Amino acid sequence: MESIYYVLCWACHRKCVHCYEPRFRPYIKDELQGVVKEAKDASPRIIANLPDDLSYLDTSSPSETLPGGFVRRAGRIILAGGEVLLDPVREEVLYPTLEAIQKKYEGQGVKVIVQTTGDRVTPEIIQELLSRGVWQVSCAGMDDFHVGMQGDKRVPLIERLRAMFHEAGMVDAALPADEHPTDPGDVSQPVYTLFGATDDAWIGKIWPRGRAWENSLSKATIGDNFCNAWSGGLNFLNRGVSGSEVSIDPNGDVFPCCLKTKKALGNLQEERLDDILDSLEGHPAMEAISTGHPERMGITYGWDVEHFLEASRTTRPDGEPYRNLCIGCDAFHEQVLAPILADIREQRLAVLQEREAAV
Repeated sequence: MESIYYVLCWACHRKCVHCYEPRFRPYIKDELQGVVKEAKDASPRIIANLPDDLSYLDTSSPSETLPGGFVRRAGRIILAGGEVLLDPVREEVLYPTLEAIQKKYEGQGVKVIVQTTGDRVTPEIIQELLSRGVWQVSCAGMDDFHVGMQGDKRVPLIERLRAMFHEAGMVDAALPADEHPTDPGDVSQPVYTLFGATDDAWIGKIWPRGRAWENSLSKATIGDNFCNAWSGGLNFLNRGVSGSEVSIDPNGDVFPCCLKTKKALGNLQEERLDDILDSLEGHPAMEAISTGHPERMGITYGWDVEHFLEASRTTRPDGEPYRNLCIGCDAFHEQVLAPILADIREQRLAVLQEREAAV
């Protein structure tokens, strides 16, 4: 597939008001050891259960001669948090995971991206990341929601980050194509990005999740379909072609989107990602998510579009009315889909047990 978004660990040095996941926060002492241990123990099994071939057909690059009719490209793995550059997450979880990815996908050209808030980056860490095969460093804290980053306050950090990345031989991925490698499959030139939850960004409307929801920060309306966009559920089942992505939690839970549905699709500590997605192909609710039309998730189960849109109404914690398709998706999972997905999972695990017993 094109992309895997893997949240390595819940630990973060911040507790941002707009965060989509309340488990991203500072941990200390035994709590910190606990979340690091969870991530450290799960990571080897998660990596083992990822697809052996992480590639896809790029539908924006047709070919009359290549198999499949399109250029085949290597996929990417995004390692995020929390904050993956924190001690001890960096040493005990991130670096071993990077090394495991290098070993598993040796020779495939898989692009590895490390996502960080940006304020923990140092020249030494950049070199340690590059030496372990990282192609891109994405600094995602460039917005007013991150304390100390408001407005012009973030300018000195941005300038310092650019200087460090350029010194390391990296280029800005936002530059025009003639200023960095034009071949999307080229991983020889490492790149960096700087972004945040600003009004002009894809995440600017703020997801109705976590502390963002608790603080009534989402500006999305019923017309804002997060599902029908990158990092939403769009194309998550289309593993063979561009646009396909899934999200993974530190414990191995798999979701069709970064926002996360109310019920995980499966768990990579127990089973392979390919098996999970194979079992969901053709399922009406999952196909609706994958086509970017969550309002059609429940048609087979008596939830017509009108019912779903009505279930998308709620009230924000501040008392204001709110309406978004994510709310309807949550309601459908809670009222209808959760036991169905649980049954599909039990069937997969039964087949897995039979397979293992026959070996």
